[in-house]
Amino acid sequence: MINIGIELSDKRCLPERKTEGSSGYDIKAFIDNPVEILKGEIGLISTGIRLQIPTGYEAQIRSRSGLALKGVFVLNSPGTIDSDYRGEVKIILINLGNDTFTINPYDRIAQMVFQKIYGAQFVFSELDETKRNIGGFGHTGV
Repeated sequence: MINIGIELSDKRCLPERKTEGSSGYDIKAFIDNPVEILKGEIGLISTGIRLQIPTGYEAQIRSRSGLALKGVFVLNSPGTIDSDYRGEVKIILINLGNDTFTINPYDRIAQMVFQKIYGAQFVFSELDETKRNIGGFGHTGV
């Protein structure tokens, strides 16, 4: 387990896991009034949290399955929160459902998972050939 520094606008904003086996921490909407996201629209939702993630880790922001079932997704999923970012975490949601979607204060709108990050060093070389080789998108079929 890693230690994550956190500042909260309100104690109700604290991310939480609903079960011991959950890998994701629920992220809540920090809004004063309900926000409607119309069909096909994008919304930027405040969470009221700022994080200090240790170097070598990131937080990934992902859609919640219950919202995805309604057609509401984290647009840039997984979104990345880098270890050197100190601003408020905000969630970009898109409504691909058939109806207007309403977010109420402190609704759970996304989940956050922490991951170890590995650096890479790029080395110029000739690439090995593979069976797929330069076959592109959809190479193996749909």
